Amino acid sequence: MQTKIRCNWCLSSVLYQEYHDQEWGKPVYDDATLFEFLILETFQAGLSWITILQKRENFRQAFDQFDYTKIAKYSPDKIQDLLQDAGIVRNKRKVHAAVTNAQAFIKIQSEFGSFCKYIWAFTNNTPIYNYPKTLQDVAATTALSDTISKDLKKRGFQFVGSTVTYAYLQAVGIVNDHLQSCWKATQAAKETF
Repeated sequence: MQTKIRCNWCLSSVLYQEYHDQEWGKPVYDDATLFEFLILETFQAGLSWITILQKRENFRQAFDQFDYTKIAKYSPDKIQDLLQDAGIVRNKRKVHAAVTNAQAFIKIQSEFGSFCKYIWAFTNNTPIYNYPKTLQDVAATTALSDTISKDLKKRGFQFVGSTVTYAYLQAVGIVNDHLQSCWKATQAAKETF
């Protein structure tokens, strides 16, 4: 049986491999999933992604299945409950940012019709395939992530610096940075042409 060749960042755990194979770099067009990744990526700032993946279901439970309409209305009591929840990352600024970002997310939906229309417009609704050779060839930020980060901040979002924004773009498939040797890059190339 032939083993799949994967990006080497995901080889340390089965959870990482499942995320790599099923989600990372796959284009996302629904607002609910786009918001979920926004929450997860902002909480990841300064931490390893595996920490967030391991706590993902806890986040899902704590944050009402990532329902941004509920999160936007969180009361001070709910926020205090979250800050006591050992199952998530209990960072006060990030918890408050989740509420602020939910509110900003809804404003974008109101203005553009959906967050999907807003975020995908930055690339003319077309995923960017970089096909890097090695992990060293994968950027931490780009001109695109700089532009989107600035726009998100202008619209009231928090914890959306250019590095977090680039990781977000990778997670939701606006940018596909699977290594050239990875089976996902090969699959993406076949789907593109």
